[in-house]
Amino acid sequence: MTTRQFYCGSLLAVVTIPTMLAALKSRTILLVLSVSSVWTITCSGSAQASSPVLRQQFTKRLVAAAIERTRHSVRYASAYVRIPYPNGDVPADTGVCSDEIIRSYRATGIDLQKEVHEDMLRNFAAYPSQKRWRLGHPDPNIDHRRVPNLMVFFQRKGETLPVTNRAADYAPGDLVTWDLGAGVPHIGIVVDQKARWSDRYMVVHNIGAGPKLEDVLFNWKITGHYRYFGPGGPQ
Repeated sequence: MTTRQFYCGSLLAVVTIPTMLAALKSRTILLVLSVSSVWTITCSGSAQASSPVLRQQFTKRLVAAAIERTRHSVRYASAYVRIPYPNGDVPADTGVCSDEIIRSYRATGIDLQKEVHEDMLRNFAAYPSQKRWRLGHPDPNIDHRRVPNLMVFFQRKGETLPVTNRAADYAPGDLVTWDLGAGVPHIGIVVDQKARWSDRYMVVHNIGAGPKLEDVLFNWKITGHYRYFGPGGPQ
């Protein structure tokens, strides 16, 4: 019996030639092709990574989710809160700058609480939790809500882009971090709307008055510039 083997990472699929012929004879070629298409996407590592169209679609959803956040009334509250895991969140009417990023991604089906925690479990030393907050282990209640941790996560699991003073270098869906002064970190997400008085894309962020859509890209020192398409995206 003749067989063909297909590898996908550590997975091995064995397909016999008679099986394939039987599929043809039973007129299930469309099913075979459909399964083959799904297999190709899975083996590629990420459909998002291989398709500019899917990247654009994802970015559109992410930007829409970020803009939708500006319709919510959120009281700035940075206190430590115990939350469920995964898909945990602080009370909906409270939050900080990082919570707007988390909630925007969650609206696209990506749980940054889970993604950050799982990477920290495997690579705790790569994150600043030990030195900055003197922690001995990951904490899914708070780790993903800390901007320095998000910066490391996006560097590791997303794309790190140049930090420049050119507005054209910042596109919708980009994540930007700043130093507000005295080492105070901040984070926001670039969206697809421009201010009438400038040629810059505006940013959705929460600096204390809830999620706002504002022309603040260059208001503070930029410390990071990233893109993240979710687990399995560009590494």
